Amino acid sequence: MKMKYVIVLIVIASFVAIIYGFTIKEADSVTANRFIGFGTIGLFLLAMPLFLIKESKGKKMNDYMLTKENIEKMQDKEREKTDSQ
Repeated sequence: MKMKYVIVLIVIASFVAIIYGFTIKEADSVTANRFIGFGTIGLFLLAMPLFLIKESKGKKMNDYMLTKENIEKMQDKEREKTDSQ
């Protein structure tokens, strides 16, 4: 299975667990809180890191870091933008 489909499956299962937890909250609060908690864990500790790993493959992290070189590049682009107006 492709990673994209695994991530989508985890997200859908997490949302279903959260919604189910809120619907049974009146009847059984302990079980409802477990479903809500597992849904939240699925979203933020499984789906989000897998998505970030999948999307960041092949990209240089230095391009996204705020280094002195990148600040100078941004300042040069800003100067070019104001000069052309």
